[in-house]
Amino acid sequence: MKRDIAFIGTGLLGYPMAERLLQNGYNLNVFNRTTEKAVPLKKIGAQIANSPYEAIINSEMVITVLTTFEANVETLLSDEINYTGKTVIQMGTIGTDENIELMRKINKLGGDYIEAPVLGSIPQIKSGTLITLVGSAENLYKKWLPLFNIFGNTVVHFGEVGKASAAKLAYNQLIATLTAAFSMSLGYVLSCEVDVQKFMTILRESALYSPTFDKKLPKMLSGDFTNPNFPLKHLLKDVEIIQKDFAEKKINTKILEAITEILKKGTQSGDADLDYSAIFNSIINGN
Repeated sequence: MKRDIAFIGTGLLGYPMAERLLQNGYNLNVFNRTTEKAVPLKKIGAQIANSPYEAIINSEMVITVLTTFEANVETLLSDEINYTGKTVIQMGTIGTDENIELMRKINKLGGDYIEAPVLGSIPQIKSGTLITLVGSAENLYKKWLPLFNIFGNTVVHFGEVGKASAAKLAYNQLIATLTAAFSMSLGYVLSCEVDVQKFMTILRESALYSPTFDKKLPKMLSGDFTNPNFPLKHLLKDVEIIQKDFAEKKINTKILEAITEILKKGTQSGDADLDYSAIFNSIINGN
């Protein structure tokens, strides 16, 4: 059964996700703070709402793909909304405690809550290979599994709310540290005029290799970090959340502190909207 969905947030990830749901027969009431970014979805069947309230009250389910916890609070809780009979699915990357707090507030207003951050980006959304990490009650996971399968067949239920977001932060920590570490090695290899292809051939055959190295290598060699699927400023936002959440669990975050400073300098130098692999610029420039 297709259900009416309030889809809130049509940025880099949100737009193709909304588009995919529409293409699969779901009815969407769409809201985006910058209305122009959502309007093209009207051509393929979406209703464009004038406010989050308008989208939510006319829908059985609410999906948010927003950058921050604060944006979720402002969107979901700024108006008095009765969430009885509604399910809120938060699909952005926010902290574990933040997801738990949102769940408690939505539950108090009568609604159900699911955290469902994803691994992957625009190409995976379009190909239907996105990985969805779910934190929720078991019955909610089973109820909405067909919807998650629209984005990809790999859907993992980690348990209660907070577990999936913890896994997502752990994965994104690897994005930051692996990219930074590879940038350092590649920068050094280039400065020493070592043959990059020979270096990469050995690296690919070793236990040190990660596919992300080859994924980002062309951008680093060409210096072209345009057309990002995940911009540098969003990685900075995530790393700041990760640093806070890891520290609360007594995990040493000295490495993350250094990466945070590098990312900040990168965003301040004009790389904020470029692909996150633009961290390479700050690393090889000694910033």
